[in-house]
Amino acid sequence: MFSPTALRPRYAKWLIATGLFLVLSGCVEKPNTLERVKEDGVLRVVTRNSPATYFQDRNGETGFEYELVKRFADDLGVELKIETADNLDDLFTQLGKPNGPVLAAAGLVSSEKRKSQVRFSHSYLEVTPQIIYRNGQSRPTDPAALAGKKIMVLKGSTHAEQLAQLKQKYPGITEYEESDAVEVVDLLRMVDEGQIDLTLVDSNEVAMNQVYFPNVRVAFDLGDASNQSWAVAPGEDNSLLNEINAYLDKVQKNGTLQRLKDRYYGHVDVLGYVGAYTFAQHLQQRLPKYEKHFKNYAKAEKVDWRLLAAIGYQESLWQPTVTSKTGVRGLMMLTQNTAQAMGVSNRLDPKQSIRGGAKYLAYIKGLLDDSIEEPDRTWFALAAYNVGGGHLDDARKLAAKEGLNPNKWLDVKKILPRLSQKKWYSKTRYGYARGGEPVHFVANIRRYYDILTWVTQPQLEGDQVAEGNLHVPGVDKSKPNPETPPL
Repeated sequence: MFSPTALRPRYAKWLIATGLFLVLSGCVEKPNTLERVKEDGVLRVVTRNSPATYFQDRNGETGFEYELVKRFADDLGVELKIETADNLDDLFTQLGKPNGPVLAAAGLVSSEKRKSQVRFSHSYLEVTPQIIYRNGQSRPTDPAALAGKKIMVLKGSTHAEQLAQLKQKYPGITEYEESDAVEVVDLLRMVDEGQIDLTLVDSNEVAMNQVYFPNVRVAFDLGDASNQSWAVAPGEDNSLLNEINAYLDKVQKNGTLQRLKDRYYGHVDVLGYVGAYTFAQHLQQRLPKYEKHFKNYAKAEKVDWRLLAAIGYQESLWQPTVTSKTGVRGLMMLTQNTAQAMGVSNRLDPKQSIRGGAKYLAYIKGLLDDSIEEPDRTWFALAAYNVGGGHLDDARKLAAKEGLNPNKWLDVKKILPRLSQKKWYSKTRYGYARGGEPVHFVANIRRYYDILTWVTQPQLEGDQVAEGNLHVPGVDKSKPNPETPPL
């Protein structure tokens, strides 16, 4: 047996070794936020599901904030993981949670209240808060004119803070509501439909969405311009914030930021009927160049060539070299991924583009549930061609829950516009979509198809259709409104 005296030196050495280990362990610094992001290989970002921030369309994930933050993740060499918050309060709560998002990219404007919750980056977009009213109603021209009006804004927004300040100055401003059940696009729709009198939103979101709401007008700017920034959690760790600021400064200098601004806010393309008069002209001037390709590839894929031609007209006005702001190109406006999948090497080659469009239409049609029968199957395929199969499935499920027939276009087209309303898209798998667009898309194509069917009857077939023989129902001989936005 060991004596107590013999054990003491060994015990003392063990204590010294243990103490030294603990001291050395305490000297090892924990990785900072930027180091953790790079070690994990993932940048976790929280944002809003809205057209100005992040949503999914037929090109995949998109949105101004998404594209800007995706480039940042690429610069860091990490994967981007997007999370969406139900509302602004939830967004700030999520930011900085353990294993949660480390960055908020959601079109945020700093305020004194928010500075106590988060730290803001350098700015990247200047916006102006604007009072929005409905055309035909009395236009308010100053804050005092807001008294007695039914006003709604986003809960937790800087706009709500502005109204609270105005209320102190103008006691008559009592009728305003903060809601966390809507997004900006909902507010604009509510003004457009007369559900509320006024709202307050930033100028960039008005510019992006106004074309979808014909009754929406800007009454006046409320206050000076503000700057949108990204946000990180509070604290003393500036590693990620410094990296963000360096990135935002870089994209400001190299023109990347301006290109994104031009793409999303410089102009807005919108689906719309450009006028039967113009269509009649293009029937004679443009269709003959591509008619044989429409016929050949439609036959190969067992689709109606006139339907294929109608899609081509809706997409590009039968122009083979156009490129949209979202990067889709060519006569059939194929995305890069779709073109590759359909074996198209040059999207600007009209022959290849038409072949790819025919194959893609047949492919989409084949993916639809067997329960969907013609002619609805064709209209569903067109809707999926425009908005994507995921969003179409969301609308069909919502239709079924509403007691409508998910296999009938007449029913589902009533539901699709709801995908742009937060109270509906928040319940779906694929989230926000401009659900009104596929409805217009299908309606336009059906009208073009009807006209093509009429003018290509046996007695009217030929290389060209003479203007004098163009007996087409609904063709307006008057020139189209020059203010009509192009497709």
